[in-house]
Amino acid sequence: MKEFVMVKNLTKNYGEFTAVDDLSFEVKEGEVFGLLGPNGAGKSTTLSIITTLLSGDKGSVFVAGIDVMKQKMEAKGVMGIVPQEIALYPHLTAIENVKFFASLYGLRGKKLNDAAKQALDFVGLSEHQKEKPKKMSGGMQRRLNIACGIAHRPKLLVMDEPTVGVDAQSREHILNSIRTLKEQGTTIIYTSHYLQEVDEICDRIAIIDHGKLVAVGTKEELVSLVTDYKSFYITTMEKVQDSEELRKTIGYLPGIKNISIKEDTTRVDINNGEDSLAKILSIFMKKGFTITNVNGEVPNFDTVFLALTGHELR
Repeated sequence: MKEFVMVKNLTKNYGEFTAVDDLSFEVKEGEVFGLLGPNGAGKSTTLSIITTLLSGDKGSVFVAGIDVMKQKMEAKGVMGIVPQEIALYPHLTAIENVKFFASLYGLRGKKLNDAAKQALDFVGLSEHQKEKPKKMSGGMQRRLNIACGIAHRPKLLVMDEPTVGVDAQSREHILNSIRTLKEQGTTIIYTSHYLQEVDEICDRIAIIDHGKLVAVGTKEELVSLVTDYKSFYITTMEKVQDSEELRKTIGYLPGIKNISIKEDTTRVDINNGEDSLAKILSIFMKKGFTITNVNGEVPNFDTVFLALTGHELR
């Protein structure tokens, strides 16, 4: 995949405070890219610059080959924004809200009407198109917020905390909508304080802190930064004798870091990049053990985030 968003050496100062500090990263076309960081890390400032709401002091941002700093109107035309704060007119109906925001991108007449209806259908609000946001639940307002951001079919969709305060059903509906948008080829930048969401839907993740890039990569790549091995727990029907023979047989395999045996469960730590699990299971079976369960353990994303930033995500 080629790069769709390119942020290079971006810097933004507020007086003596540096909100974004020589920040560089790329978002590939068609991926869901997570942008994470503790409060005050510089996420909102970075997103505001990407979406033309702010100007950077130094560096550059390109979206679909468009220089965001110098060609703001052209850049706006390829983007959609779903802000953290619900941006709706409470006294307009759902379809009137969507039409208003879509019209800002030049849609008129039948194209505007069709786009608004399609956007409402996409977020599951077709039956509520004449309802006003002030009478909707929080989850429905969030979904309407998304409809307003996608009606003009943007190539890049920036979603800032789109599931804050919603019920589980609405959250799942929103996440499924994001998956569908990705399948349709939309490039998405996604921020959230719910790390499970990021784990579920993001192809790659950038973590920033104090305005600087801490790490970027897939979840597996980020995990490898905080630990160099994976642990596997092999449970057998029979108790495993803590024999030197078994330890040596497994220990001869490539990448074995540690072996510990307790009754019917054997823990084997394998260096990242090595794939010795199948051979280990084969050794157990050849020795007459009946395997009842195999579990792999890697650090969860909360642990990874804490290790890389020193903070929990709040």
